[in-house]
Amino acid sequence: MRLLAFLALLLLAVPAAAEAEERAYGPDPRQRPDYTPAARSGAPLVIFIHGGAWSFGDKSAAAHMAPYFHNLGYAFAALNYRLVPNATVRQQAEDIAAAVARLRRDTGARLLLLMGHSAGAHLAALVATDPDYLAAHRLTPAVIDGVVLLDGAGYDVVAQMHGAGPFLRRMYRNAFGDDEDLRVRLSPISHSLAPNAGEFLILHVARRDDSREQSVGLMAALRAGGTPATVEAVDDSHSSIFRQFGTAGHRATALVGAFAARVLESRR
Repeated sequence: MRLLAFLALLLLAVPAAAEAEERAYGPDPRQRPDYTPAARSGAPLVIFIHGGAWSFGDKSAAAHMAPYFHNLGYAFAALNYRLVPNATVRQQAEDIAAAVARLRRDTGARLLLLMGHSAGAHLAALVATDPDYLAAHRLTPAVIDGVVLLDGAGYDVVAQMHGAGPFLRRMYRNAFGDDEDLRVRLSPISHSLAPNAGEFLILHVARRDDSREQSVGLMAALRAGGTPATVEAVDDSHSSIFRQFGTAGHRATALVGAFAARVLESRR
């Protein structure tokens, strides 16, 4: 009986692995999404990017988010990307753009919400503002209907590094190097003029001064460039804004759900 159960599980795993391989967005093992469809075809797609200081983390940590979005009627995908120091931040953004293009094409989704936490928020914002990444796939940021950023603080890398303490400065230097021109190019705030994604919801932890300043700065720059953007403070920690997502009474979840419904449903 145990052997039969094992064989059954193995058979179930083969289609899932094959589907992940079909949706691969590069040759590296980390360039594979965790994708689960919605109950109906043609549903909007939510794509999530994990955090981890650009150097660690895994898409599996976002498994708890999928049921919440499925209950809203959306498909869900969590992404990995190549990590520092084996890849540059630019290559990470290229991974995200490739995944967006591949998932959009393979799933047929025409409504898309891009979402990220921490370093993943930076990468989401970068791909949603700098048109070069999606242009490599003959797309523009306009294919992204909405962007949700969870407690990122790297939207203006130069300003963040100038005000950071030794630990954070070292973390940012490991990811962005010593070239200040490169830091500017990898800062979403540098690309705030259109074309951008359709609309931004930027959430930050209320007690984090750097996250607040970076979030408000990005919102102001996006608005000045003609892109709708909203900032909200939440009473979470940097971890709980992500790890408690989908739980009852979680304000960040409620804000994201309302934003998704308004942005995605209005474009059906």
